[in-house]
Amino acid sequence: MQIDRYKASKLGISVEHVQNILYAAYGAEQISTLYTPTAQYNVILELDPKYQTDSSMLSLVDINSASGNLVPLTTLAKIVNTVGPLSISHFGQLLSVTVSFNLQDGYSISDAVPKVNQAIQELQMPATITGSFQGTVQAYQSSFSNLGLLLGLAVIIVIYIILGMLYESFVHPITILLGLPTAIFGALLTLLIFNSELDIYGFVGLIMLIGIVKKNAIMIIDFALELERTGNKSSA
Repeated sequence: MQIDRYKASKLGISVEHVQNILYAAYGAEQISTLYTPTAQYNVILELDPKYQTDSSMLSLVDINSASGNLVPLTTLAKIVNTVGPLSISHFGQLLSVTVSFNLQDGYSISDAVPKVNQAIQELQMPATITGSFQGTVQAYQSSFSNLGLLLGLAVIIVIYIILGMLYESFVHPITILLGLPTAIFGALLTLLIFNSELDIYGFVGLIMLIGIVKKNAIMIIDFALELERTGNKSSA
């Protein structure tokens, strides 16, 4: 249906008003509720079903103008028969289209996601069209983001508390943890140099590296404290 906005405005009828009339006729609009001692009933306003299956019946619909006169819908709009989708998908109250893909043998999700993003950029879609991953890819990305958050919390809070209880000091745990940012930066820089993805194997290696760096720092602190207790101090 193509509404003539110029003609409608001259008659004092807005496009929104026409849409409301059509929704009341074909959209099964609830206009009231009837209450009884034992139940309640919704009052639905709609056309008789026999008028809803034939598009020619739209010529019987009248629109009330600002002056109170009834204007036939066919005066304001042109009805065109065309082909449309059987169903319309929505995501976040927006029209959406789902494009699915499967992984070939030897490829992982971490390999496919950059390729899909690259294909989207090459399409040069208008700003009104956006894309996002759902399903397995979304779960994969969420799990990695949560894993990074949990890793950070474990390093900052749990390890600090354990080391603080071990050394009975607030300073020594900080000394041990100061070496972790440099180690993490070096690991990420290595992945970048070799053009490798930070996948699950990378996370496992990163956790092992953090453990090794922390262990070395603990050994150095223990050695320094032992020298301090015995009265032997380094010439440095």
